[in-house]
Parts: sequence; structure tokens; C-alpha cells
Amino acid sequence: MSGPPPVHHFPRERPERGLPPRELRDLQIHVRAEQQTPEWKARYAVRSGIEGTINEFAHGHGMRRCRYRGQPKAHLQHVLTAIAVNIERLSGQSATEEAPSTRSPTAFQTYLDENDIPRPKSWRTLGT
Repeated sequence: MSGPPPVHHFPRERPERGLPPRELRDLQIHVRAEQQTPEWKARYAVRSGIEGTINEFAHGHGMRRCRYRGQPKAHLQHVLTAIAVNIERLSGQSATEEAPSTRSPTAFQTYLDENDIPRPKSWRTLGT
């Protein structure tokens, strides 16, 4: 016999409709309420600030795959790529552009200042 092979139609499983299980619904309600708090938003702001940089590395510079084998070589590749990205970003700034404002003090630095405790110098500035 010639001709196309027979086509078999298998019944598809229908997705469940309706509400999710009570435990999942309660968890979703709890998490969504927590996301409205100022504490959660402050924590998320830090993460959202870095997400763009991570996306740039992954998609713009091919950092999902490593060119070299071994952790030391892979680390070197990531460091050199980060240096190149920073140079690229700095070259895009005009010379007249205002320098970024200084960071606000951390809670620990504020505590030291309020209690007249001298702040230790950063390890970066000890040698200068």
C-alpha cells in the first residue's frame, strides 16, 4: 500500500481552570503584600540596579559561554570584559558631564558619626 502514514490524534490534556490550591493562593497574597512595603522596595532597588549590567554582559558581550577552560582563565576573561565595558561606558561620557554624586553614608557610618566614633579609613586609601 502506498500513501501517507495514518495520522493519530491523541487527546490533549486540558489545563486545569479555576483557582490555584489554597496554599499557593495564600502564598501569592502574602508575597504580593510584602512587595508593597518600603523595606522590600529598597532591597529590590539594589537588585534592579545591577540587572541592566548583568543583561548587558550576558547579551551584549556573550558572557553566557566562556571562551576558555578552567576557573582561573574564565575569571580572567570576566575581569577583562568588565574592564572593557567600563572603558566603553567612560568613553561615552562627555568631559563636561558632572561627576556622579557621592553615595549617602551607610547605616553603620551614620551610627559612627552620631556617636562621635571615628570612622576607620578605607583599605583603598591607606596607602595614599
